[in-house]
Amino acid sequence: MRTQTSTAVNLILLGPPGSGKGTQAVRLSQAMNVPAISTGDILRKAVHDGNAIGRAAKAVMDRGELVSDEMITDVVAARLGEADTRPGCVLDGFPRTVRQAVALDRLTIGRGRVVVAELVVPEADLIRRLTMRRVCEQCGINAQPAAPQCHCGGSLVSRTDDREEVVRDRLRVYECATRPLVDFYNSRSLVHAIDGTLAPDVVTAHIRSAIETSLGLELQPTTVCK
Repeated sequence: MRTQTSTAVNLILLGPPGSGKGTQAVRLSQAMNVPAISTGDILRKAVHDGNAIGRAAKAVMDRGELVSDEMITDVVAARLGEADTRPGCVLDGFPRTVRQAVALDRLTIGRGRVVVAELVVPEADLIRRLTMRRVCEQCGINAQPAAPQCHCGGSLVSRTDDREEVVRDRLRVYECATRPLVDFYNSRSLVHAIDGTLAPDVVTAHIRSAIETSLGLELQPTTVCK
């Protein structure tokens, strides 16, 4: 029987906006006992706080475009410099371009193994999910579908980049800039395609299975926060 090991695991979640990366990042970080690093959450917090990175990123994000490779790489490099990432991490939203992936190669030297899960969801489902999505006005995290308000007590609002016309632009940007990442990581036999239309519990189970099969370890049972 496979048993849990101390092998550091860095899980990269690929998939277009609305594919469920954020939900799976939380679940899998619990299963792997490593932090989930969401570049979107980091940038939205920076926007909320009004710091230099936030001000620079806000105009770009409101147009549905991606921030520069250099800016987002600096954000991730700073986060990976924190001690809690040494056993590994779950990356949600990074890398988004091949240039970022090359930068990540450098950042993860000597930091354990890499597994890539691609969440596959049809465009019509993505548009429906994103235009219905709400976020907390106070802390910026995505809300649970039926939640009346955020766990922090903040009001739930629609994101400015979740308007349908912006969503369609974001999906086009993904196809142009991020889709080549699948080929980049496929050349190393690292990608596991996962059906993102399945129930979240099933998607989590499939990704866990992919990790366990790839690395020969057994993850702890997942505790799902309500």
